[in-house]
Amino acid sequence: MSDVKGTSRQSLLRRGFALEYATLSWNVVGIVVLAIAAIGAKSVALAGFGLDSLIEIGASTVVIWELSGTGEDRQRRALRLIGVGFALLAVYLLVQSTWVLASGFRPRHSLLGIVWTAVTAGVMFALAWGKARTGAALGNPVLKTEGRVTLIDGLLAAAVLLGLVLNVVAGWWFADPAAGYVLVYYAVREVKEIFFGNH
Repeated sequence: MSDVKGTSRQSLLRRGFALEYATLSWNVVGIVVLAIAAIGAKSVALAGFGLDSLIEIGASTVVIWELSGTGEDRQRRALRLIGVGFALLAVYLLVQSTWVLASGFRPRHSLLGIVWTAVTAGVMFALAWGKARTGAALGNPVLKTEGRVTLIDGLLAAAVLLGLVLNVVAGWWFADPAAGYVLVYYAVREVKEIFFGNH
């Protein structure tokens, strides 16, 4: 019986690793795609979402370390680094979005950005669901928590997508920096959770 449980746990761990590596790979590709789209459209929201993808790579790396059985000290150090990354992201987006609104700068349309954020939202929702189920089955709070981060990443993709679509359809150029403010809120919330939450 214990062998069956051991085999089942190993299978769940393999699934957990696969989910994290899928998240990692998607975000690595995403950084390149979003950089191209952001530069082409001069979009604050796309640039911010690209930086968020970079931070999500760090979050996935933390979970991979934890699933590998590494120590808590290393995990705490990595979480603090992710927290600093989110703080820098919040400052950048706050300054950039405010400057875009104040100057009236109008970002161009980005079909690439629209397609990528739409697909990313779907992929992140699917990965979040898989992490929640696998984390619950393993009794692993770190994997479950990171699954919630992935879910929020999907919601952020949807928020950026909405801003991009409103810019194209309604000419609401201010929807792009407004989506940047959504990312600021999320980044600040993550900083508070990492540095002041219960881990």
